[in-house]
Amino acid sequence: MKGKRWDDHYTRRARKEKWLARSVYKLQELDRKFHLIHMGDRILDLGCYPGSWSQYGIGKVGPGGEVIGVDVTPPERVRLPNFGFIRADVFSLETERLAERFGRMDVVMSDLAPKTTGISVTDACQSMDLAVTAEKIAIAVLRKEGNFLCKVFEGEDLSAFRSELSNYFSRVRMYRTKATRKRSREVYVLGLGFTGK
Repeated sequence: MKGKRWDDHYTRRARKEKWLARSVYKLQELDRKFHLIHMGDRILDLGCYPGSWSQYGIGKVGPGGEVIGVDVTPPERVRLPNFGFIRADVFSLETERLAERFGRMDVVMSDLAPKTTGISVTDACQSMDLAVTAEKIAIAVLRKEGNFLCKVFEGEDLSAFRSELSNYFSRVRMYRTKATRKRSREVYVLGLGFTGK
């Protein structure tokens, strides 16, 4: 039974509906509540593997939009003309070149997560490092009024991170999705309406 540990309702539903991961339902819920993604948008998907967020984004932006995924592992099952991929670690991503190559983004979304250790303080710190890196990338590439979505583990630095985002976005929200597992400490932080540097 150990192999079925994570085989819950959302996992089975994702398989049935041909999504690449159950995490798609988190993005779907966040998008419905906060209206993050629109037809024709250009999206940067940080930590895109295995590809369900990119899948969802491609469906929402339509043929006139574009999704650029970034990860160290290619999402090989995402093959559509309006999907581009950059194989890179976010910590070494050259954001200036990114903006030059792909232009300004309407949405930057990050489902980045560290390799968990089981030590909550360590995991929260590593998650926050990823969140801060995603924020820096978002600030560098977002267009005015663009949106930022970021997963982070709850920890003592979360309120400071939320406060920092309020310097760049007209609204900052924190949200826990229904598809988040009960024992998980993950929450999503949203920066809505990028105001510029």
